[in-house]
Formats: sequence, C-alpha cells, structure tokens
Amino acid sequence: MATYQLTINGKQQTVEADADTPMLWVLRDYLDLKGTKFGCGIAQCGACTIHMDGNAVRSCSIPVSAVSEAKITTIEGLSKKADHVLQKAWVEHDVPQCGYCQAGQIMNAAALLQRNSSPSMDEIETAMNGNLCRCGTYNKIKAAISSAASNL
Repeated sequence: MATYQLTINGKQQTVEADADTPMLWVLRDYLDLKGTKFGCGIAQCGACTIHMDGNAVRSCSIPVSAVSEAKITTIEGLSKKADHVLQKAWVEHDVPQCGYCQAGQIMNAAALLQRNSSPSMDEIETAMNGNLCRCGTYNKIKAAISSAASNL
C-alpha cells in the first residue's frame, strides 16, 4: 500500500491504499463520503460521477494513483448546505424517484454549467447522455438543468 495526499472537497486528506484502488472506493470506504454511488463499475452509468479539477469523471474508473495533485469534488463538496442551484432545481422539479443516480446526475450537470452557463436543450441532452436513470426522469432532469442555468 502507498500513501496518497489528496484534496477532496477543499480539504487535504491522507489515504493509504493500493495504487489501483478506484477513487469510488477511496471516497466511500476510506473517507466515508457515501454520496458517490457504485452503479456499474465500468464507467458506463454515471452514478459515480465526481469532479476532478472541475471536469466530470467516473470515479469507478480512476485509480487513486492517477489523481496526483488534482482537486476532487464530490456531491458532498458541491455545496455546504445542499443549496447549490442544481440541488434546488432538483427539488423544484421533483426530479428524484429512487434517487440512486441523482448525485452523479447533479455532478455531471454542474460540470456542464461550469463550462456553459446557458446550454441549449440539445447541449444538455448531449452532456447528460452518459448518465443513466433507471426511473426515467430524463425530462425532469433536463428541465431542472435548464431552470438552474436561468438562475445562475
């Protein structure tokens, strides 16, 4: 096992882990940040989406050894009081059904809005295409993102 100095949600964290341990498990099992979910384990569903230096990435496919100096943000770090504009829009549009995919959906949407504060519906659809929702709340998700963008 190696020791890694990580910046997670603005805080320095020290973790001892095998080099190939996915960030998903470092976050959940080593740092007790349970908001990032395991979905598929092959970077296809988006449930494990986090930000690495502001970019949406699938934490199940990023080994801890690849993080290096990157700044990691999880759903817990998006807002201290869960009042990020997207989190508010999610409630306003009654997006969550089972809720399992929602942290990954919000993190992917937050990365989109950082890059493009006024996305079109086509741009929203394209950006969110890799995040799956078993409950099928895609129309509510798109509406919430559009609403959040208008409130930036």
